[in-house]
Amino acid sequence: MTMRIKLLALAAASLSLAACGSSPTDRTVSGAGIGAGTGAAIGAIFGGIGAIPGALIGGAVGGGTGLVTNQNDINLGEPVWH
Repeated sequence: MTMRIKLLALAAASLSLAACGSSPTDRTVSGAGIGAGTGAAIGAIFGGIGAIPGALIGGAVGGGTGLVTNQNDINLGEPVWH
């Protein structure tokens, strides 16, 4: 597998988990957290842009995904902070 395919597969997997929670705020916060962690891991493991820019990009993408989804798109239960 090329690095590009690995990154696309990891991005798709992380985006599928980015909408946890019952309110738009919950989904945005959890999506940003998951995205930041995934972006940092991708940046650190695969190199290129680095962990911090990867976390910033991943957090923005995950938070945006969480914001635009609704509760019925992906429902993994109540967030742990409730």
